[in-house]
Amino acid sequence: MEKISRKKFVRSVGVAAAGFLINPANSQINAGRIRAVVFDAFPIFDPRPIFKTVNEIFPEKAKQLVDVWQTKQFGYQWIRAAANQYKNFWDVTVEALEFAAQESGVLLSEKDKDSIMSGYDRINIWPDVTENLTAMKKSGLKICFLSNMTEKMLHRGIENGKIESLFDEVISTDKRQTYKPTPGAYQMVIDRLGLKKEEILFVPFAAWDLAGAKWFGYPVFWINRLNARMDRLDAIPDATGNTLNDLMEFLKVQNNL
Repeated sequence: MEKISRKKFVRSVGVAAAGFLINPANSQINAGRIRAVVFDAFPIFDPRPIFKTVNEIFPEKAKQLVDVWQTKQFGYQWIRAAANQYKNFWDVTVEALEFAAQESGVLLSEKDKDSIMSGYDRINIWPDVTENLTAMKKSGLKICFLSNMTEKMLHRGIENGKIESLFDEVISTDKRQTYKPTPGAYQMVIDRLGLKKEEILFVPFAAWDLAGAKWFGYPVFWINRLNARMDRLDAIPDATGNTLNDLMEFLKVQNNL
């Protein structure tokens, strides 16, 4: 009987059984060995406690406030990037929160604002992070951040999660005073690591970031932790899963680990 490799077996039975889905129409993922895994902040950091604080302060208006806040938070980034009127992630997040409070008809005191924003200082990792990042490091992969958050914010989350030793590079788009999904933001990884696009697996949290990375030319594994809908942006991830466990299984298949 022919011996079937693990890679062939997983592909033959359907990778959904392994917890992730590969989209065969995308060819970049089969071009060669992945040498670096580059994460957006939120596949690693759990943002839900930030929104829980909003719910505790404004229980009747929390959903509206959070929805408007998130929309404006990223909208402000993209507008400022397009117009060369840069402010960093922290500042636009504060301004978006102030707008969302006004739009939702709630009185946002300085104390309330500080309580909500301090959630970014307390941000911590998802439960599956340490084990899987450790396994990736042991396999020889470089592990990096590429985030619109400032370096200070990223390092605070890394310290809170006690994962300092697991990251090779922490790259903030703040260094170039731009934001993803501009091409210059994604280029920062290539400039820092000196690798080819096809050797870098990008791992986004949001569907718009998935699209930006695909447009740039990266292979993409979408960690869709909150089961979000995919945007209609003519960009399909090479593979999808809900957790870092799924990502690790995919890397085992891809790199024959």
